[in-house]
Amino acid sequence: MIALPVVGVSAVDLTLRSAELTPGQTLSRQVGAADARIESTGLSGPVLQSPDGERYAPVGGYDKYRPDPEKKDAPLKDAVPAGAEAVQESRSSVKVHTRHGLLDTQLRELDVHHPLTGGLFTPLRGRLPRGPGEVIATAAFLEHSGLYVGSSVTPRGSKAPYRITGAYELPSELARDELLALPGTLLGPLDRDLTAAGAPGLHATDSFLVKVGGDGFTWNMVKEANAKGGLVRSRAVAEHPPADSAVPLYAQEPGQRYARPGPDGGRITEKAVVATVVGLALLEVCLLAGPAFAVGARRSRRQLGLVGANGGDRRHIRAIVLSGGLVIGAVAAVIGCALGVGLTIGLRPLLEEKIGSRFGSLDFRLPELLGIALLAVLTGLLAAFVPAVTASRQTVLASLTGRRGIRRANRVLPLVGLLAVAAGAAIALYGTRYRVSPTVVAGGSALAELGVVALTPVLVGLFGRLGRWLPLSPRLALRDAVRNRGRTAPAVAAVLAAVAGTVAVSTYQHSRDVQARHEYVAELPAGAGLLTANDNSAHKDVPTARETLTRTLPVAVRADVDRLSIGNPNCESYARDPGCGRVELIVPKEQRCPLHESEHGPADFPKEEVKKLRQDPRCALPRRMGSSFDTIVADEKLLQVLEVKDPGSVEALKAGRPVAFDRRVVKDGKITLRLVTDPAAAQKAAAVHAELPGQDKVLAVHQAPEGVDSWGVRVVLPPSAVKAAGIATAPVGAYFSLARAATTEQRQRLDGEIDRTGADVRVSIERGYQEDSTIGMLALAVFAGLVTIGAAGIATGLAQADSEADLKTLAAVGAAPRVRRTLSGFQCGVVALMGVVLGSAAGILPAVGLRLTQEREQRSLLQRAVEMGYSTADEPLYVPIAVPWDTLAGLLVLVPLGAAVLAALVTKSSGALARRAAG
Repeated sequence: MIALPVVGVSAVDLTLRSAELTPGQTLSRQVGAADARIESTGLSGPVLQSPDGERYAPVGGYDKYRPDPEKKDAPLKDAVPAGAEAVQESRSSVKVHTRHGLLDTQLRELDVHHPLTGGLFTPLRGRLPRGPGEVIATAAFLEHSGLYVGSSVTPRGSKAPYRITGAYELPSELARDELLALPGTLLGPLDRDLTAAGAPGLHATDSFLVKVGGDGFTWNMVKEANAKGGLVRSRAVAEHPPADSAVPLYAQEPGQRYARPGPDGGRITEKAVVATVVGLALLEVCLLAGPAFAVGARRSRRQLGLVGANGGDRRHIRAIVLSGGLVIGAVAAVIGCALGVGLTIGLRPLLEEKIGSRFGSLDFRLPELLGIALLAVLTGLLAAFVPAVTASRQTVLASLTGRRGIRRANRVLPLVGLLAVAAGAAIALYGTRYRVSPTVVAGGSALAELGVVALTPVLVGLFGRLGRWLPLSPRLALRDAVRNRGRTAPAVAAVLAAVAGTVAVSTYQHSRDVQARHEYVAELPAGAGLLTANDNSAHKDVPTARETLTRTLPVAVRADVDRLSIGNPNCESYARDPGCGRVELIVPKEQRCPLHESEHGPADFPKEEVKKLRQDPRCALPRRMGSSFDTIVADEKLLQVLEVKDPGSVEALKAGRPVAFDRRVVKDGKITLRLVTDPAAAQKAAAVHAELPGQDKVLAVHQAPEGVDSWGVRVVLPPSAVKAAGIATAPVGAYFSLARAATTEQRQRLDGEIDRTGADVRVSIERGYQEDSTIGMLALAVFAGLVTIGAAGIATGLAQADSEADLKTLAAVGAAPRVRRTLSGFQCGVVALMGVVLGSAAGILPAVGLRLTQEREQRSLLQRAVEMGYSTADEPLYVPIAVPWDTLAGLLVLVPLGAAVLAALVTKSSGALARRAAG
């Protein structure tokens, strides 16, 4: 019992420490054998950066950043110092044909034979590419794609396949799907193939591995590269970072925005959960191990009596029992630490796969492991302390004859327990309301639980008053438990500790689930679904996918939807490539949000004015984002799927008249669609909040009544109205409703059919809120349940150790074996029931403390959002504390019933008669 938590804690300690990379290991995985990596930020002009390269901003700040679309940025290579050795790396992302369909994959070009690339990746099998037509793939890609070394792979749009010559892995990104080729052999040919087919070309990002020699890539060199638009990750700067006063970024940007993260790191609630769980787990071990030691001490009381008979005093008795605790604690520490380290080493590959990153090395922190071992020894001593004191107070005669003796109840202990409960509750609530501290919450919860343990003898006596309403057997068992509180209280405490942990975990998880259910926003009506293309170039796949959908699922109504298209239908919505364009739904000027029209956005307004405008209907944010398009082309079937019951809207679409659900886009019963054919000019105009250039199409619309839920769709255009306006369309997907719920087999069949056709589409079905039970919380719940069962077993053993004399008496007077088993079962069941009731009450407090901590943290974030103008003050905060009554009911029934059945099964049905000890 003591070794089990030692195994877990030592394994977790070694795993976390080994997963923490040193700055040198981190840089080696980022820059290889080079001195630095220079990357593009995607911003135009000079930038400022933090020393670690994680944070950056344009010179002058984002509020004043206005890129000029017509100005061509300087090549990134200009940021490479003159005379430095540099290796270029290029990246892009496309979909790749696999055995299962299409897979989002990162493409990468790099001279893998150059010495500077050492450490960026780890070859696993096969060989590196040697020329055109050859790539190597990550192990994750091979697993997800169903391909293997030696097979061929074809990026979508490529005219020629590529042969996979080897496998490799990225030490810090084991799950990345990636193909790697030599420079000029993959991205360039694929870009030409896509362009020739009329599809948008690739958008590759470049970076450079740089070797300068000497003192490395210094901070001054970093600032010079920043002036040319480059972002630098430097080994020399990481090892010797400059002072904050020498970092221009910290001087330009607000401290709270770019200051290095503090010790809390925005994870107060997580730390509170961890601290509370660890604290209560250690307390449970002590409370569970204590009765276990008591069982051993009572079974060996004759041996202890012989020690007293031969001249030993109370000090010797205590020393013997405490020595047993010390030895058991030391053995548990050694075995637990050894097993924890061995499990970590043995499961290292699995742990690395789960974390998604290779360990830098096995990092044994001897002080921490010794501290864990010392804690185990201390736990053994603490667990043996009460049994040692109890055993030392037994007289020699009582120990030798097996008499129990009668002890008067301690009148001070209940008072101490009551004060501990009150003080613990006050400390825990103080930690959540006034001083958000995980240690305070955990300490208060543990103190309150100890107070309940101290009150256990008194509470057991109160339970005895219920005996008058019970049948004979359970009444005798209850009264026997009340009369022998000396053995009943430790057994009840064991069950109490375990149940308290179970209730705390269950209450916290159930409360989070209730909050998530309350905050859940459905994207579609229940049972409705959406089939949509993943990108615009997949519009040719949509008709086939629609038919596959209807053939595979029990579709009741299918509403095919198209998008408006200007120029090349393969272009993405905001592409700037020649021949591309888009259709913009124009909001009338007087109905636009002032915060979005100002040159610098909300920064141009006082904070109070921003708060006021956030409540303006013109600036209201949509409750849900159900559609990716401002306008969508469909007929009246769409309203049937979306459950729009407005007769006027249905009749308007039937008559070929558009329907608008957003009042802000309608003026005098009309909407304006602007055909943007020059995306570069449109981007330039949008940068200064000017009117977009283009041709306007004005259409009369039907305004849907206020309050009609359109599920994110703003305007629906019937095909006839679009055709009359002279605007082209392209298939984009289909909304559908189901006659009945789709089974798992049907969903799998649909996914398989879509994969086989190679259609680049996705299908989503609104199933409502789905409970999200994380692996961590599930593991805690299972562990708490196992501990509860173990506690019931300990209570059973402790009760039977003290009831042997009663069982012998029953056997002596001729009681049937069934009677002895029934009495033993009821004795243990009564003890377990009392422990469950008290543990349920004790376990609520830590859960309440954790939820109040979470509420305070979320309220602080909400207040900050209100102060910055990103939210309104009247936005409700809902952090409920919900008790899982079904779990409590299950504990109240299953744990006592399990303990009773276990005791009845292990009670001997027959045996030799023995002399009953006098007294």
